[in-house]
Amino acid sequence: MRPERGKRIAALALAATVGSTAVVPGAVAEEPAAIRPSDAKTGTERLIETLSARLLAAHSATAVLEAWCAERGLATDPHLTAVRVPGRDKPLSAAQRERLQIGPDEPVRYRRVRLTCGGHVLSEADNWYVPGRLTPEMNTVLETTQTPFGRVVHPLLPSRRNLSLKMLWTPTEAEPPGPERKLFFVEAVLSTAAGLPFCEVAETYTGAVLARGEH
Repeated sequence: MRPERGKRIAALALAATVGSTAVVPGAVAEEPAAIRPSDAKTGTERLIETLSARLLAAHSATAVLEAWCAERGLATDPHLTAVRVPGRDKPLSAAQRERLQIGPDEPVRYRRVRLTCGGHVLSEADNWYVPGRLTPEMNTVLETTQTPFGRVVHPLLPSRRNLSLKMLWTPTEAEPPGPERKLFFVEAVLSTAAGLPFCEVAETYTGAVLARGEH
């Protein structure tokens, strides 16, 4: 089993996203014939490919994860909860400010959460958003509730521009990924329907997404 297979998963996930602008640092571009046939892949590989491709092709990670939660039967109520993770705010870099099209003095808020479905922590997300580009009601909900960001900003009809996809687990590992194992990492910028960027996210998805419930 060759080490390049993990990179192939990332490349295949990108290839499945028509019109996506995502970039995978270090990924190896291969001809379709060089990619291992799907019937030779493990169930874990197929699930990771499917979920990562859906996320890269979608406008809302929240919507994708809630549909995934329902599809996998992970909870009676498949709606996600954004559990705040305490700690210091991560400062916004100059490159991030440029991507958000804001100056050095524009206020930015930081939110780190674990997105849970039932008892499953599906992902951890760092979120930098420009409060001046959201409504007062949206800002209040983000500050005072456990509502996922994607659900809060849905009225803005946001789109996602993918910045990177990095695979953190590879099929060469001896053990299958446990629920806390980090599988892959996605960075993206969210913009309004008018094309104004208002948020940058960095999302790390865990082995909990591979679980199967009874609901």
